[in-house]
Amino acid sequence: MSQEKQQTTTPLILGITGASGLIYAVRALKFLLEADYTIELVASKSTYMVWQAEQKIRMPPEPDQQEEFWRQQAGVSHGGKLTCHRWGDIGATIASGSFRTLGMVIMPCSMSTVAKIATGLSSDLIERAADVQLKEGRPLVIVPRETPFSLIHLRNLTTLAEVGVRIVPANPAWYHNPQTIEDLVDFVVARTLDQLSIDCIPINRWQGY
Repeated sequence: MSQEKQQTTTPLILGITGASGLIYAVRALKFLLEADYTIELVASKSTYMVWQAEQKIRMPPEPDQQEEFWRQQAGVSHGGKLTCHRWGDIGATIASGSFRTLGMVIMPCSMSTVAKIATGLSSDLIERAADVQLKEGRPLVIVPRETPFSLIHLRNLTTLAEVGVRIVPANPAWYHNPQTIEDLVDFVVARTLDQLSIDCIPINRWQGY
């Protein structure tokens, strides 16, 4: 098996929490599935409420129904492999270090999730999977969507950075001449996946003056 093929077949965990900005997760999922990546997805309990509040859409609770739901949101009916997990299923594959992954992205990442990971708490599958990435020395990338940061937030983020977590705030750039909201979102998603050496999003990168 080629290295490139192995990269797309080894699962990448996508954690989605109840922070505002679920469009970041949707756009990430779109490009990853289109590039034939294997995705293990888990949405936190609060994500259900945020979807209802922001999109007026009810996210189904059953994992098999969630797969169809997320593919519909991403606009990718075929391509890649998507497996969804219940937020409280701590017996899932991704809860074990023996289940090999490319790493994990939490996008968007609530400050509550940041705090729990920073203190080693594993009250749901997202937190447990993140803890597994840390103990196994695998990449963990978080996209906090909060402003302003309190001192508590900054201390928790510093704790994560000190153990190797890559932190990519949802701060878009303008030098690539964005024309749509999707352009702004895709820049953040691309910079997030850059942390895992995944290049599957067509953005205008900085070319210098």
